[in-house]
Order: sequence, then structure tokens, then C-alpha cells
Amino acid sequence: MHLAIMSGALGLLASVPAYASGLQVSPVTVTLTARETADGLTLSNVGDYTVHAQVRVYHWRQGPDGDMLDPSTGLVISPPMVVLEPGGQQLVRVIRTKPAPAEGQAEDAYRIVIDELPVARDESEGIDFILRYSLPVFIQPAGTEPTPSLTWSLIEADGKIGIGVANAGLKHAQIADVSIRWPDGSQTVLAPGLLGYALPGATRTWGTAEPWPATAPAGRLEVRINGQETQQELPLAGSSR
Repeated sequence: MHLAIMSGALGLLASVPAYASGLQVSPVTVTLTARETADGLTLSNVGDYTVHAQVRVYHWRQGPDGDMLDPSTGLVISPPMVVLEPGGQQLVRVIRTKPAPAEGQAEDAYRIVIDELPVARDESEGIDFILRYSLPVFIQPAGTEPTPSLTWSLIEADGKIGIGVANAGLKHAQIADVSIRWPDGSQTVLAPGLLGYALPGATRTWGTAEPWPATAPAGRLEVRINGQETQQELPLAGSSR
């Protein structure tokens, strides 16, 4: 997942060609077991121009206002600055510097932020599209791999359906492809694709564009959690408003 940021004057778009970045990153998620102390990311340049990138890592937590990134004291990356010629690749090491969580504790979470740095070029060459990648890193505790434990709710927010989830488990939940299956068999898609993450101990809410129904029949929530499809009966009548 990434956020594309365009640099340059908007008024130039009609007359100046735009060149997309060639920066690619793989994999898009890193997981370290308690026995593993390092892993890696591969940065590739599939474009026609040299790419300069900065790589940083943050400790990731969630609160009432959503995601919060703090300076990392348990994970480092090397190298932090990368220059990639066209067709080039660079391995970036992800190194754990403190013990993994103990058995029975929640996994630890980080985010690696990769920013492509703008390179000065003649304006006649066009406008660059500068990329930012934000990749999750999870450090599993010792012992058996934990699981998320989720409690769902549907809430009315400004006349729209909102999704609430509380994660009381010890593992993150990656939430995607959320929909409601109604008793008549029809389906309302609330969030196609990736909705977001609920870290251990966190409560998250997301708004949708779907209107809150005039009646509140029981529905079945269909959702993909950590890549696995699951279903849950969820009456709207019992939801908070």
C-alpha cells in the first residue's frame, strides 16, 4: 500500500508531461518470529530515472485518534538512504534490537516509511510523482502464535453506516472486504479492499458512504481478517447510535 504525492504546480498538468515513479517495494508486510532477529525488504527501480529514497522506522500504536508513530527503540533499518539506478535493486535490512515480547504478551508493531526524494530536473522534462510507502512490521511473541479477538459493531454516523471493532486479542487484525449480507440475500458492500488494521488492545472506527437503513433487520457481516474470510451475525437494531 502506498500514498502517491504529486509535486509541482497543478497548473502545469495541462501542458507538461508527468513521469510516474519507478520505485517498488517487496514484500509489503514483514513479520518476525521471536526466534528471528532480522529480515529484509527489496527496493527496486523499474523506471527510467535514478531514484533517491529515505527509509525510516517507527514504533506503531493506536489510540482514540487512530494511528500514532513514535521513534523506534526496538527496530532499526540499514541502509537508511538508497540510490537506485534504472533497473537497480537494494536490500534494506530490518533488524530487531531488543527481545521479542514474552509468551502471553501482545505482538509488537512498527511501521517502515519509505519516501522517494524529489530530484531537481529541468521543468521541460515534466512533473514527478513522488511515492510514500508505509509498511507494517509485526514482532510475534514467544510461544504459540497469538490470534486477534474481535468485537464488532455498526454505528450510525451522520446518517451513514460506520464500522467499529475492538481487538481484545494479542495479534493484529488486518480488515478488508467488509460487507453486510441481508436476509433477502442482497449484499451491501461497506469497504471494498483494505479497510485498515486493529492492533492488540485497540478500538477502531471507520466511516462508510452507505446510508443507515430506515429499518434495522438482522444482517450478517462478511469480512476478510488477516486474509481469511469470516462471517458474523450482526443485528443493526442492537448497534449503538
